[in-house]
Amino acid sequence: MVAALLSTGNYLLHFDQINEMYLHSKVMPTEPDHIRFSLLVTLSVASGVCLLAHRSVVGRGAVILWGSVLYLAFYQHLLAVRSGLVTLYVVGIVGLLWLVFRTRQYQQALVLAAALVLIPAVSYSVFPTLQNKSANTREDVGRVDNTSSANNYSLVGRVYSYKVALEVVKDNPWVGVGRADIEPEMAVRYQRDYPNIRPEAYIQPHNQFLFSAVAFGLIGLVLFIIGFYYAGVSVWPTYAPLLLAQYLIVTLSFLVEYTLETQIGLGYALFFILLALEGQKVAPGPEGEWRPV
Repeated sequence: MVAALLSTGNYLLHFDQINEMYLHSKVMPTEPDHIRFSLLVTLSVASGVCLLAHRSVVGRGAVILWGSVLYLAFYQHLLAVRSGLVTLYVVGIVGLLWLVFRTRQYQQALVLAAALVLIPAVSYSVFPTLQNKSANTREDVGRVDNTSSANNYSLVGRVYSYKVALEVVKDNPWVGVGRADIEPEMAVRYQRDYPNIRPEAYIQPHNQFLFSAVAFGLIGLVLFIIGFYYAGVSVWPTYAPLLLAQYLIVTLSFLVEYTLETQIGLGYALFFILLALEGQKVAPGPEGEWRPV
């Protein structure tokens, strides 16, 4: 919440410059990088909703928490990072389905459904950043068929990184090429298949699953999936909303980023998963110790 307020203040101080950045595939500065920060915002909203739903905070604190959750939901649209917006709405839709089919809390489901419709509608009409990001995304998508556009447009570059990565996997299906050789192996195929793309625009596959398949082959990919998701599956059928929320957020980020290949991405993904798993341990007594989740 504090970081979002500081970011908003910086945006208001540099209103025109930052709005212009969004037309050029850039976003307002945040710490950490804008993608991981947007994921943290989604997790913060989910955490606040869980605290409110379980009445863990009451009185004036609940009013402040309601305000914080609403502010962060709108801030996610002001930040206008695609990964953050997708995770926010996927988590929201899963929560809606939970309320309708599992707990039968139709009134709360109606409130959540209204929020999922009204917040983006209001945000799009108010925030120039969201409008400009939408225009930039449409322009990116419209240039996918033009190979040379990968030199200047981030979405186009990602599409071609996927195509090149699939060629590498096709040539090395079982054990991959090794983590250290991803860049040179992809460069060879970039030069061969897409000569219009400049070497400085070569990027590694922005997809954690595809990245793992290139590095370690299909065998390594299967081992990675089992290793990463086993801990979350093992607590089933325990009700663990924050664990589910974090797994959803991280999995969605895997589809568009090699999240675990950076320190901040690895730290973000594992810290909150491990924190949620800690809360699933059996306490030694009825009130033996405090559990974070």
